[in-house]
Amino acid sequence: MNEADALDLVQRATWTVIIGSSPAIVTAMVVGLTISLIQALTQIQEMTLTFVPKIVAIFLASIVGATFMGAQIGTLATTAFSHIERGF
Repeated sequence: MNEADALDLVQRATWTVIIGSSPAIVTAMVVGLTISLIQALTQIQEMTLTFVPKIVAIFLASIVGATFMGAQIGTLATTAFSHIERGF
């Protein structure tokens, strides 16, 4: 394994983390912006109002996107194991 192969593997792993976590992150951003807009419009400044809907939305997004995340991780694992099998 040379430096180029190691760099490629790290780059793929980083990209997999970014793509795999995107459903939860995008959901948290959308729900956070929506709650913030509602709080600004109604002038309700309750701290717990932001956390509970975000947690529920992220949980649901993780359930819905679990197959997508699993496919991304599976692709990375297949690539890494095929490199190991071939000796890079």
